[in-house]
Amino acid sequence: MTRLNSKVSASFRATTAAMLAILATGCATMADTPRSSSGDLDGMLAMMMRGESQMKGSELEAAIEAASAYPLGSSENPVRAHMPQGQRAYLGRLRCSDTSRPRFSRSGNLGPGVYGNIVDLYIVTCASGEPERAEIIMDMYHAGYAEDEAVPGFGIAGGRKAE
Repeated sequence: MTRLNSKVSASFRATTAAMLAILATGCATMADTPRSSSGDLDGMLAMMMRGESQMKGSELEAAIEAASAYPLGSSENPVRAHMPQGQRAYLGRLRCSDTSRPRFSRSGNLGPGVYGNIVDLYIVTCASGEPERAEIIMDMYHAGYAEDEAVPGFGIAGGRKAE
């Protein structure tokens, strides 16, 4: 029982440390990020913690339409997802040219993106297929959204190949 408690305690400490690191990173890059409509930092942080975009309604729809002119996964058209688990789920559905799953790792955040949210850079590699290496920009602040189109160069399980 003690061994289980120490594992749970270690897991809790690691999770807490990770959450604090994410918040600290987010706060450090928020100086240039547009404020929520109420203009308060607390409201903005609450939206981020819920995985909600800073843009809403017709403003977001217009930004998505404008972004669609650029390749998916680029800084001008980041892959939209719901929180880190949505990012990982999307990346886990990508397929290399030989149909294998690529490896991926988060490189860091790049500050505010086209939707006013902090975006992340992922490095994605295919061991035996193509592309050998790709950089994919992702925006995790789109609650409930799951992208079904592959970024250029990849296929995607259960979705559409990039056009």
